[in-house]
Amino acid sequence: MPRKYPVEKYRNIGIIAHISAGKTTTTTCILYYTGKTYKIGTLEKGTTVMDWMVQSQERAMTIMAAATTCYWKIGEGGEDYQINIIDTPGHIDFTAEVQRSLRVLDGAVVVFDGGAGVQTQSETVWRQADNFSVPRICFVNKMDKMGAGFEANLESIRKRLTRDAFPVQLPIGQENSFSGVIDLLKMKALKFEGTEGETVKEEDITEDLKEKAKEWRDKLVERIAAEDEELLEKYLAGEDLPIEELRKGLRKAVIKCRIFPVFFGSLFKRIGVQPILDAIIYYLPSPIDMPAIKGTDPKTGEEIERKPLDTEPFAALSFKIQADPYVGTLTFFRVYSGTLKRGSYVLNTLSGEKERIGRLLRMYAAQREEVEEAYAGDILATVGLKNTSTGHTLCDEANPIVLEKITFPEPVIAVRIEPKTKADEEKMSFALKKLAEEDPTFTVKGDPETGETIIAGMGELHLEILVDRMKREFKVEGNVGRPQVAYKETIRESSEAEGKYIRQSGGRGQYGHVWLRVEPKNRGEGFEFINEIKGGVIPQEYIPAVEKGIKEALDKGVMAGYELVDLSATLYDGSFHEVDSSEFAFKLAGSIALQEAVKRAKPVILEPIMKLEVICPAEFFGSVIGDLAARRGKIEETEDRGDMKIIRSKAPLAEMFGYATTLRSLTQGRGTFTMEFDHYEETPQSIAQEIIEGKRR
Repeated sequence: MPRKYPVEKYRNIGIIAHISAGKTTTTTCILYYTGKTYKIGTLEKGTTVMDWMVQSQERAMTIMAAATTCYWKIGEGGEDYQINIIDTPGHIDFTAEVQRSLRVLDGAVVVFDGGAGVQTQSETVWRQADNFSVPRICFVNKMDKMGAGFEANLESIRKRLTRDAFPVQLPIGQENSFSGVIDLLKMKALKFEGTEGETVKEEDITEDLKEKAKEWRDKLVERIAAEDEELLEKYLAGEDLPIEELRKGLRKAVIKCRIFPVFFGSLFKRIGVQPILDAIIYYLPSPIDMPAIKGTDPKTGEEIERKPLDTEPFAALSFKIQADPYVGTLTFFRVYSGTLKRGSYVLNTLSGEKERIGRLLRMYAAQREEVEEAYAGDILATVGLKNTSTGHTLCDEANPIVLEKITFPEPVIAVRIEPKTKADEEKMSFALKKLAEEDPTFTVKGDPETGETIIAGMGELHLEILVDRMKREFKVEGNVGRPQVAYKETIRESSEAEGKYIRQSGGRGQYGHVWLRVEPKNRGEGFEFINEIKGGVIPQEYIPAVEKGIKEALDKGVMAGYELVDLSATLYDGSFHEVDSSEFAFKLAGSIALQEAVKRAKPVILEPIMKLEVICPAEFFGSVIGDLAARRGKIEETEDRGDMKIIRSKAPLAEMFGYATTLRSLTQGRGTFTMEFDHYEETPQSIAQEIIEGKRR
């Protein structure tokens, strides 16, 4: 069956933003104007297409990234383009959803709250998009809100995100009087009429705005010309540049992440969505505009690449697993090259297993449409894959490739959980396993000392929602303990130690003997094992056993039993016995040596430090600052926005439990805050002592 749209007519985009900026409403309006839905729902009423989860509807927020597809043509008689959209969550606890979505997308629309400018999570998603070099367009929503000014919003983006943000529109009026936008390339005013703003009318720019529009158009044209030699020559020669050439120049610059066009609108007033749809087609890349995807050959380790063409061998990346109560486990994947027919087999290069593709589904949030074949550029889902999880590569068996995996942040908060009844024990472990497969930032492990189950995630809300899903989707309830901070341990100095495991009890004994050197690494670099054994002082077959023993010892630190991180362990000497040596003995010797070396290397406890943004009325500024200082918070900067104060600081997670209640009482319920993980830092000695004693008790 031939493909309906050529790959150059595809746009794979994400909608990303801070919580409550208007991502889901943007997607909902896009679906309405492209004819996919017949009404525009609201988050507050739980009637948006994309937020189909009960938890999303109850909390009026997106919890899980949802994929959908729509079609848009520019102008009368234009050709249709296929837009595959992923609507992502804005709350930092669900940052993994943004991370994995950006990994497989070619472009993004970043939505900002016009009344608040760039917020904490706006910065986070912007940096995530930077990491994946995703071209972006900016949409400043809520321009009808109090304090929503053109210059203030533009300056906020330029100061905190990028100097390369350039407006391609000007708002007409501001706050309550905001009534439309000026298209700076066309030099026309756009007005949005009809019950849902579905009719876009072009008008002449009023006299009072002509001068300002000309000034900003000149800046934009100069910037576009600076990115293209041909355009620059014409511009310097004083020629008038046609709008088609300017669009082409702007498209090139956007794809290279050299310019980020800024659009304005108000979803509440239904202003500004159709120009965003046009901009997605005009300026964001198709799969063919992006560089060929690089991967490695699993046999040789050499770098290979796949172009986004149907004629290339099939290669796709699984980026999301989702438990669906009706069809089972859904595996979402992005096809980078080649084609895939329903019923065919693919190779999972990470598990080494072959998987049969039984059904291919195009997703419309919670709705599904069966398709016969997948093509390069498609974002689809399939059902019933046994050994495939997030970040796995699916490819043609004859042409294997391993695409780069997706990395996720470590969980920072943990709670103990136990089933309410003995009968629920097995059901609970099944439910937790399923949820952990779905969410790479959610981990489940047993505490060997107490026999309890510990679940860890990105924040209190993250864990609360997972426990709620366990109750509703898997019909199992659990008793949840108090939140605990995910501390870690590391070392300050280098040291060496010997590890010996020798047992003689008649007959064959056990003999393992190693010398290890441990050295500290930079924060966030993780663990590295280095083998420096020469001359066969330890036979090669025992080296992996030593490494395994060391890795097992890392899980149980020496100060308070927390995981050891950011160090290297070098195996440089040892001895063996011809008869008594075994893998088991060397594994234990490695474990003993690591524990001993760490004790001598000045171990310290690390705690998670959170990035905090508090918005409060100016009259409560002093009280809020004082409270943050009492929580060991370090104030980094403060900013005025109207009669509100914005405080940006860093504070330890351990001190931030219950902060929402405290902030409400300090500000008469008018203060709000957002918090996200930033980095791990050494814990002060007095606090470390309390942690150690608390753990021992």
